[in-house]
Amino acid sequence: MTPTSPILITMGDPVGIGPEIVAQAFRDGAADGCVVVGDAAVMARAAAVIGWAAPVQPMSSLHDALPQAALPVWQPRALPEGLATLPWGQVQAAAGRAAADSVSTAARAVMGGEGSALVTAPLNKAALAAGGVDFPGHTEMLQTLAGGVPVRMMLANEELRVVLVTIHQSLRSAIDAVTFDAVLQTLRIAHASGHGRRIAVAGLNPHAGEGGLFGDEEQRIIGPAIAAARDEGIDAHGPFAPDTVFMRARRGEFELVVAMTHDHGLIPVKYLGVEQGVNVTLGLPFVRTSPDHGTAFDIAGQGVADASSLKAAIRWARRAIAIPR
Repeated sequence: MTPTSPILITMGDPVGIGPEIVAQAFRDGAADGCVVVGDAAVMARAAAVIGWAAPVQPMSSLHDALPQAALPVWQPRALPEGLATLPWGQVQAAAGRAAADSVSTAARAVMGGEGSALVTAPLNKAALAAGGVDFPGHTEMLQTLAGGVPVRMMLANEELRVVLVTIHQSLRSAIDAVTFDAVLQTLRIAHASGHGRRIAVAGLNPHAGEGGLFGDEEQRIIGPAIAAARDEGIDAHGPFAPDTVFMRARRGEFELVVAMTHDHGLIPVKYLGVEQGVNVTLGLPFVRTSPDHGTAFDIAGQGVADASSLKAAIRWARRAIAIPR
């Protein structure tokens, strides 16, 4: 990529809040130097919803000069017509397919050096499924597009950064997925990301197993993985009781926390404020961030959605581009 390559922002599900929060980010100056990958008519409808009269400027190439006082949109060829006429806030197969096509087009452009980072507006999992998309969300889709590299989800704000060992699966199956290899790989990816060196590892069980009284995963799996990571020069510590380790990290004792399951790790970050939370995919060969909320079909098209998390995702992307990788 070149220093002038734009950050690419996908429109998200065209009938969710994605297009309108993207339009807000441009209106408020938070997306200067960025380009939307999506449908121009959808973005024009979103701009109208938020009462912004700036013109939408279709771009034939990402090498074009970015327009002034306009909303630049690079539209994938695969997108069907009529997306801007779909009703707001309803699961639509066409919307799910178009959202996925926008993500895949943008990701390939970034991997090809035409973009410096990828910021993704929310997808709707039911719409993806209806559209025949075989991925439950961004993380799995981007992992496949990048050649199947191991990735991990990090949810972060200015107070706390949490990396997950397991993501979108049932809690029962997630416990089985907490293996020595999975924990060690997570520590390697977290360390290599550059988002923090001193890493705390949360246990799986109450009180981190209390010496085996409440479960022995800490002794059999998590502790040995931490020891192996430390042998590799990774500054990892634990396992610590999950109910207190996040407070310790928030106070500055650690820079990152590795948590075993989705809700173990994400509840503390989201409790601090969804509006500032950012989802970062670690392990990809490019920077990818997104807001930490969904498509909010219940308020889509009303012009009341809060773009704060998307703006934070853009800031994190700008910051991550500068991290040595």
